[in-house]
Amino acid sequence: MPGENLSRDEARERAALLSVEGYDVSLDLRSAVGDADGEPRTFRSVTTIRFRCNEPGASSFADLIAPSVTAVSLNGKDLDASEVFDGARIALEDLAAENELVVDAQCAYSRTGEGLHRFVDPEDGEVYLYTQYEPADSRRVFANFEQPDLKAPFRFEVRAPEGWTAWSNGAGELTDGVWKFAETKPISTYITCVVAGPYHYVTDSYSRTFADGTTLEIPLGAMCRKGLAPHFDADDVFLVTKQGLDFFHENFDYPYPFGKYDQAFVPEYNLGAMENPGLVTFREEYIFRGKVTQASYEARANVILHEMAHMWFGDLVTMAWWDDLWLKESFADFMGTFGNVGATRFKDAWITFANRRKAWAYRADQLPSTHPITADIRDLQDAKLNFDGITYAKGASVLKQLVAYVGQDAFLEGARRYFKRHAYGNTRLGDLLSVLGETSGRDMTAWSRSWLQTAGVNALTPQVLLEDSRVAELAVLQEAAESAESDHAAPPRGELRPHRVAVGLYRLTEGGALERYARVETDVEGPRTVVADLAGAEAPDLVLVNDDDLTYCKIRFDAASLDTLREHLGGLTDPLARALCWSALWNMTRDALLPARDFIALVLRFASRESDIGVLQMLHAWTHTALDRYAAPDWRATGGALLAEGALRQLRAADAGSEHQLAWARFFASTASAEPDLALLKDLLDGTTSIEGLEVDQELRWAFLGPLAAHGVADESVIAAELARDDTASGKRHQVRCLAARPSAAVKAQAWAQVVESDTLSNALVEATIAGFDQPSQRELTAPYAEKYFAAIDRLWQERSIQIGMDIVSGLFPALQDRPETLAATDAWLAAHEEAAPALRRLVLEARDDLARALRAQERDAQAG
Repeated sequence: MPGENLSRDEARERAALLSVEGYDVSLDLRSAVGDADGEPRTFRSVTTIRFRCNEPGASSFADLIAPSVTAVSLNGKDLDASEVFDGARIALEDLAAENELVVDAQCAYSRTGEGLHRFVDPEDGEVYLYTQYEPADSRRVFANFEQPDLKAPFRFEVRAPEGWTAWSNGAGELTDGVWKFAETKPISTYITCVVAGPYHYVTDSYSRTFADGTTLEIPLGAMCRKGLAPHFDADDVFLVTKQGLDFFHENFDYPYPFGKYDQAFVPEYNLGAMENPGLVTFREEYIFRGKVTQASYEARANVILHEMAHMWFGDLVTMAWWDDLWLKESFADFMGTFGNVGATRFKDAWITFANRRKAWAYRADQLPSTHPITADIRDLQDAKLNFDGITYAKGASVLKQLVAYVGQDAFLEGARRYFKRHAYGNTRLGDLLSVLGETSGRDMTAWSRSWLQTAGVNALTPQVLLEDSRVAELAVLQEAAESAESDHAAPPRGELRPHRVAVGLYRLTEGGALERYARVETDVEGPRTVVADLAGAEAPDLVLVNDDDLTYCKIRFDAASLDTLREHLGGLTDPLARALCWSALWNMTRDALLPARDFIALVLRFASRESDIGVLQMLHAWTHTALDRYAAPDWRATGGALLAEGALRQLRAADAGSEHQLAWARFFASTASAEPDLALLKDLLDGTTSIEGLEVDQELRWAFLGPLAAHGVADESVIAAELARDDTASGKRHQVRCLAARPSAAVKAQAWAQVVESDTLSNALVEATIAGFDQPSQRELTAPYAEKYFAAIDRLWQERSIQIGMDIVSGLFPALQDRPETLAATDAWLAAHEEAAPALRRLVLEARDDLARALRAQERDAQAG
């Protein structure tokens, strides 16, 4: 990895020197099928780049990561490939004012989801290809200038095996055995794309007539592997797509500029999706093989709209360098939810945002690696790691706050001017702030300094003084939330910010409901803000700061409000208010302010009354973390039994066939450890018992089989029999996970060797093996691997691709060896590896911080015992 890095300084120097006029890229992918004769499988890539140099006679370089280069010519002169190509860069000397570079290379197919990924479907032996480049992997497929501010038009052509179809960003047609694609608009290298194979492909169309009488026609397509075709609900994908296109056209006043709109659901994908203009790629898990809850459909719609928003925020107008990644990701994350609520059937998407997306942001913002939304991205490894909860979810949260601050009309008008002013160009922070300042009349410099250029999250707590059953004074206290204690913590983050918040007052009714009776919006600044408009109000049972979730902060409660929630949380009638309270209670648990067993008790008491299925599933996930990471070790067995008992009770009580029944069934399976619970799972799998309304489809069968494997009830033969029932790519991933989950020292040794000592597994199977390896019930079994982990990660980081390196370093950290000795071992590694790659150190620091937080939470929970 180190030799493949590119620094910000190098990129700036090259951008000042060069401008690119166009690319012609020819790929011969016929080698994707057939026998490779035992040799590494490669494909031919021929690239012609036309570019200008502002200083004739100067030197620069092009980017290419390939096993070999056959020929290089610059301005008609053949260069010695062995001299100019070092495996990652092609040296370019004595450039002319106008240049043409031609590179003929043999590039490698990928098994890690980086570059041109090659997948063989175990179900039918078919081969599928797709590309994934962000932030800098197009250089694994064709020679280029791999940085976002050297945009250019692209013309692709692809020679594919007979019977295949190929797609790229532009519309294509097959001519004399070659797929030739229309030239693109000027775009960055990282959003070019090629998909090829025997994909199942469905078409539709979108049409919109504008006020001036012009009509925009957009051909729509959606594709997946043939094996997934029976499960592919393309009609719903197209419905959300059309709703999104209508919504963004109405709000952005800039017609979709990239011609067609294909959406490819591809196997073994590292990301959720990627915004390649004209050819968006998604992980195929968004095609549901079994029954799922509406939360899954809402999440898919959110991703579809997120990627669509990128057509404007990111593709049409692109950040100059990865420092301003937020200019695309924060906006797309915000617009995904904004569009979901405004255009689709998912009108409660802001509840999911408040409960799920913000939880990601709050965690990331308290890590030692937290950073401002406008980050300091020194190189490509920094860029890769900054696709995080700060850039996405915190950025989106801050934009939601910005809409409240400047007003929705001013915000959208600023976006319209931004698109028209910078179409097909590159921007920085100031470019957006200037148009928002124009449309809102607000001081965007001060807002940016507080929200975009500082790190950390604030906590807001109500302070209530009562007199004669009335509010004498209500104030909001603001403080900087602390990160977990760490000798390696980031600099102090004491920034107090301006917040536009709503403060809600709630009271209990005679029927036991908890309802809002007063609400005031106010600006919170500094450590203490008095909310004068609430003076004289009836004394509340609950004060909810940041009601309606207008700002980005951690909510705290006064003592009386916390007592009310302990007894009446389920009585909150407003689903968003409930979600906000659950989120606040979870943050208190993570911060060791609320014992883990108390949070679990609240879930057991009130989760059954949660109407929002997405919130319920998030509660289930948090509860697992509370038990496995934050509960005192000597209480875990008790807590686990309580959860399994409660989950089974709710499973049996849920309406037959409901999505709540499905959610409780999955939660019960994940908590089952006692012999009677495991026996029930086995009987449900065998069909010897049933629960009315619960359809045990193939995906639920794997969910039941996982804990049976982890507790030694299902052996290799049982898992093999299940794979025979589901001999598909999805089934293979489940099988690998279940095999690695078995409670055997030999199994753990084999799984460790497959991931750490070998690099033959694909990215998807690495992920599945890691998921099975470290089970909460197997702490003693995996304890010996803590020392092996620290001995291996530096080597792994140097030898593996950055994606696989990230998966292993984060996934195999001995988090479940939650003892002070593990913390000390982590500190020892950090002290001995001060010169390790900053990205690697960041991952270890983050894992260390999570471990320190867990130990603090366990100590707090033990005090409650």
